Amino acid sequence: MNLEHVFVCGHPSLDFAATLRARRTARFEMFVTPERLNAWYLESGLVDAITPAEESDVRAAMTVREAVYRLLTDRRLGEGFDREALAVLNAAARRTPVTPQLALAGRHNEATPDQALATVARQAVELLGGPDVPLLKECGNPECTRVYIDRSRGMRRQWCGMESCGNKIKAAAYRARKKTGA
Repeated sequence: MNLEHVFVCGHPSLDFAATLRARRTARFEMFVTPERLNAWYLESGLVDAITPAEESDVRAAMTVREAVYRLLTDRRLGEGFDREALAVLNAAARRTPVTPQLALAGRHNEATPDQALATVARQAVELLGGPDVPLLKECGNPECTRVYIDRSRGMRRQWCGMESCGNKIKAAAYRARKKTGA
């Protein structure tokens, strides 16, 4: 599977929750090393520079990520929040977030992995308690478990992203039609 981080969900906390891919099938972990966790923080644009993460930072990120995913699922399905997941997210959100600094070249966000995680947690709190909740959808690809914000006209978007899932499903449907027609 591709080890590149993907940002197609429309919100950083959704992309963060999607770093455990294919939850219902092959389960592919993107945070396999502290370096991969730091790479996500950098590639997401959350920080411009980050101190090296450790294994404990990876474990903390995975714990918060799973809490975010659980709460997203609860909210999307109209269920009450899981209390344990809520406690994990709120504890992470209470920590010190990334603090933007002004440098000679402009804004610069330098942080520790703990600060970056606190910032993601705060973003998740804002999303889950905000006006975009009705726009949350899960990808229509049965193998994909990404949750995304559907801001399309008529809310008709079916895939987390065309490149990552939509093209695969459409190509498979086309092949199936060709096979039955032949």
